[in-house]
Amino acid sequence: MCLCITCILLYVLCKSMQNSTQILYVILTAYTDVGHVKYLYFTILLALYVCIIFANVLLISIIYMDRALHEPMYLFLCSLCVNELYGSIGLFPCLLTNLISNNHEIHLTYCYLQIYCLYTYGAFEFCNLAIMSYDRYLYICYPLQYNNIMTLNRVCILIVFAWLFSFSPVVVTLSLSVCLRLCGNIMEKVWCDNFLLVRQSCTDTTVVNMYGLSMTVFAIAVPLVLILYSYIRIFKITLRSSNGPNKKSLNTCVPHIVSLLNFSIGCSFEIFQSRVKLNMPPTLRIIISVYFLMIPPLVNPIMFGLKLTKIRDASKKFFQQVILLKFRACTITDNMYAK
Repeated sequence: MCLCITCILLYVLCKSMQNSTQILYVILTAYTDVGHVKYLYFTILLALYVCIIFANVLLISIIYMDRALHEPMYLFLCSLCVNELYGSIGLFPCLLTNLISNNHEIHLTYCYLQIYCLYTYGAFEFCNLAIMSYDRYLYICYPLQYNNIMTLNRVCILIVFAWLFSFSPVVVTLSLSVCLRLCGNIMEKVWCDNFLLVRQSCTDTTVVNMYGLSMTVFAIAVPLVLILYSYIRIFKITLRSSNGPNKKSLNTCVPHIVSLLNFSIGCSFEIFQSRVKLNMPPTLRIIISVYFLMIPPLVNPIMFGLKLTKIRDASKKFFQQVILLKFRACTITDNMYAK
């Protein structure tokens, strides 16, 4: 479904741009000339990208293969990891290519496609974290009814709803943006930002700005209300109760809270610094702009994997099986050569 939406969006973008603007490329000026040091940066970022892919694919595989992990909390975590991979694909290939290239131009079609990927990544990340908080609220506050409420069908419905909730506003926002005629193509960033692109328009952008602002507030406010409601109820129940199980269940919320704060703070700094001109070093500005796109995808699978007991035990079991299979394969090979 997401692939179909992306293909339709790409087609609409191509057709719209033929009629709306003569500018075909955007220049990303945040890439400064650092000489041969760029190859060191390239190696570090490539290693980071590989680690992100490895950590998220590993966690998805462990959840998929271990039937004991086919529970709502771990399915939502699996959905979160899929989104981490999706967001990384939207950022790293372009970032790595531009880093070692002397030409930092990006085609306008790909620029809009990158905006689409990164904006939907951010919206779904926050929405998925909100659903995870609601899941913890039901688990802690309604333990007896939890299995009847959070069924597999309901988990699937919530995940699909989160994708639709995240994708739809971004598609409408981009549809408005591509209708604008651009008079400039300079963007002080390492990735394409819709807000900065709209500022390059020759025409009136009041409608686009008002809609973009309202959709940003809506995309943040709805999940935020759910998160605050869930955790207020969780803390009230936990403080009132002297039960050990309730306080033990609260420990499962710790990685979620850390992940939520990490992503929210990163997004807040990025939104603020992209809209308000601040006197800060260019390197710091770049780090802030990519923090929420790089750090959560790497930290989340590692943190959840280490903190949640079931995933930690399943990971040990998984690696033990891998080692055992390799040992058996080596033994069979040695026996074949011995004969």
